[in-house]
Amino acid sequence: MPTFINDPTLPKPDFPGSHMVVDEHHVFISGLTIADITDESVTHSHDAGKETHRIMRELERMLRQEELDLSDVVRVDIHLTDLDDLNKVNSAYAEFFEPGRFPARTCTEASRLQGASKVEITLMASRRHADAPSDAKDSDDTVPDSDTGPE
Repeated sequence: MPTFINDPTLPKPDFPGSHMVVDEHHVFISGLTIADITDESVTHSHDAGKETHRIMRELERMLRQEELDLSDVVRVDIHLTDLDDLNKVNSAYAEFFEPGRFPARTCTEASRLQGASKVEITLMASRRHADAPSDAKDSDDTVPDSDTGPE
């Protein structure tokens, strides 16, 4: 049964939704923008790289509330107001993950985001289970890296 959570350190959502939805297998965090975080120094910087870095730190904090970390993230959606900022965003984003262990990701351009933000990030994390393999490479169900799909 899912639990719907609003983080008390963030402004209450002004939309019909929750900051986080958690169950025994996953943690889903709604799109987070710099406007959702009360940090005036970054809000007025209009720098997509700085926004990304600050949002990722906040997402990391939210995951810790559920005893998870960014290594548990399996999917990320990023919305940018300008895809020309993608290199700045990628540089900041990459700092938060172990090389070669990046979550599945979608990145799109949106004409406008809440509060004049340049970046919005949504994520989904998977809870670790004692019976799950510690590394996907050890699982018999994985597809080898050389497999490019159906023949």
